[in-house]
Amino acid sequence: MIDNRGNNLIFLLCTPRSGSSLATVMLQNHSKVFATQEMWYLMGLYDLQLAVHRPYGGNGIIKQFYNGMLPKETFEQASKAFSLQVYNGLMQSSGAEMLVDKSPRYYYNLEFIDSLFPHSKRIWLIRNPLAVISSYKKVNKHVRDRFNLIEDLMHPDFNIKMTDITVGLFRYYHYFSGESTYAYRLYYEQMVRKPQEELEKLCGFLGLTYEEGLEKYGDFADSSKSGLYYSMGVGDPFIVHHKEPHLQSIDSWKEVLDKQEIEMYCRALGAKIFVDLGYGEQLKEAEKLTGAKFEMEPDMELISLRTKQLADASGCRWIDRYQLRSDYIDFGGSMIQPDLPEDHQAVDSQLLQAQITLRSLEKRLEKSYLEQRRLRSQLEATKEKIKRVKAMIPFGNRLSEWASTYLTGGRKR
Repeated sequence: MIDNRGNNLIFLLCTPRSGSSLATVMLQNHSKVFATQEMWYLMGLYDLQLAVHRPYGGNGIIKQFYNGMLPKETFEQASKAFSLQVYNGLMQSSGAEMLVDKSPRYYYNLEFIDSLFPHSKRIWLIRNPLAVISSYKKVNKHVRDRFNLIEDLMHPDFNIKMTDITVGLFRYYHYFSGESTYAYRLYYEQMVRKPQEELEKLCGFLGLTYEEGLEKYGDFADSSKSGLYYSMGVGDPFIVHHKEPHLQSIDSWKEVLDKQEIEMYCRALGAKIFVDLGYGEQLKEAEKLTGAKFEMEPDMELISLRTKQLADASGCRWIDRYQLRSDYIDFGGSMIQPDLPEDHQAVDSQLLQAQITLRSLEKRLEKSYLEQRRLRSQLEATKEKIKRVKAMIPFGNRLSEWASTYLTGGRKR
């Protein structure tokens, strides 16, 4: 069972099209693991506090409740309690002892994950970035969905797929940049070259004993776990064409991508991230194919634009260059105190009530201040409009005086 700190909970993290479906379909064959297709569960839970459009209205009320009345710590505690009920409920249905939440776009809420489950195991599945966009191009063509790197990468409009392959990649890059006993790097290329060896090492990290034949996922096709996995209809549509990992996709980017796509994406990411992730040789091949030499640093103007677009679209805010944390933290980085003993509960209750009142008053004052600024701005705009209208009328000031005199009862001509 998953406990209050996230022990026995596993997050499989990566950008979309990095091979997470393959990793999951092998992990789920372990007798002690519950793993299925993408959940996106914690993203929806996190978004409860965001004032997005709802058909029944009340956006202002919802925003005031979550951001003006309900303390962040209380929201996190409630989210944790609900998540434990959900995760453990799923495991009970399968008799497993560990659960894998595989959701590639969790780069969206890494701080939230750490605040809820600081002792969860986080696996970063890493793949050559050029192979990732190659897979995007191939899969989206197969399912008749749009993926046009040339048109969309530098386009000013928001595009979640372009955000995945830029912001998402760098979010994970920074998140896993430090050392942690709760973090593990799993390379796609090694996973498909030596699947048994890599699964043995991964099981060791998770505290599991490797079970023979995990990598031969085709042998488990008739199991109830596999039935649940494939019934969801998401992830890699080509995985059913094979029964175990293969090497066909490792270098396919050289044929799938054209020179312009390779050069554009490498310039966007910069050479440093390729080298740091162990893909320096692939970068040299890309330079040879395109005849270009790539700068070390990424296109920060593009990364900043995509980051701002996602923040504006979602209302989400992140810590810049956020790294994995395994202690109790809130989004601002301050420590959250553990549960207080019973003799302090009365004092804690009074403190909580005072905090709620304070936050509510602060929000009301902030709203009042913003309303005053809005009215002042409206007043100044109206005055300017009157001035412009007067300036357009010949003898405007004299006409104004005559009109005023006439309306107040005078009969001057």
